[in-house]
Amino acid sequence: MSTMTVVQCWDDGVTADARLVDILRRHRATATFNLNAAKHAPERQPGWVFKGTQVGRLGWNEMRELYSGFGIANHSLSHPHLEQIAIEDARKDIAEGRDRLEQFFGRQVTGFAYPFGTYNEAVMAAVRETGHVYARTTGKADQPFPPGDPMAFHPCCHFLAPDFWERYERARSGGVFYFWGHSYEMISEPMWAEFEAKVARIGADQSARWGDLAALFAK
Repeated sequence: MSTMTVVQCWDDGVTADARLVDILRRHRATATFNLNAAKHAPERQPGWVFKGTQVGRLGWNEMRELYSGFGIANHSLSHPHLEQIAIEDARKDIAEGRDRLEQFFGRQVTGFAYPFGTYNEAVMAAVRETGHVYARTTGKADQPFPPGDPMAFHPCCHFLAPDFWERYERARSGGVFYFWGHSYEMISEPMWAEFEAKVARIGADQSARWGDLAALFAK
């Protein structure tokens, strides 16, 4: 039986990532975290309210340790709608976001996730020109890899998709299952428990293995 590679990514660098990382480490699962360098202060800061729950941003003082062993990708410097600003400004935001993350984490950053999942051809070109090997959208693809264009890399689904397991099974023939989300979307204990059960079920699947997003594109 062929092995399916399972990859996942999480956006925005929020404080709930600490609980998420604990779950992933407990189950030896890999993941990539998409970060906006301009959104972080030296220490934790309040962010916004999501469905009545306060969302916080992680501080730089904790991110090296927290994300140790996980992938880091660029989510742009400041999280704008890149297709709605001048392309020169978009390119600068993309490039500076990558540069700051590389300097801070001391490693190469080659992945990208579009803020709000929005983009156009010019933005795709800017992402490619600034050294990224893939760019994740918020679309859906039953067979996500290899993408028709790496700058429009559509995942299989969001982690809360009602048809998550159906999409998981459909992805087997293509060899890659890719899901994404934000850890702050888990706003109750049952949601956290359900997510951990998902991770445990994938880990127990002898025909699946956790993989690294950037490694899919390594030559």
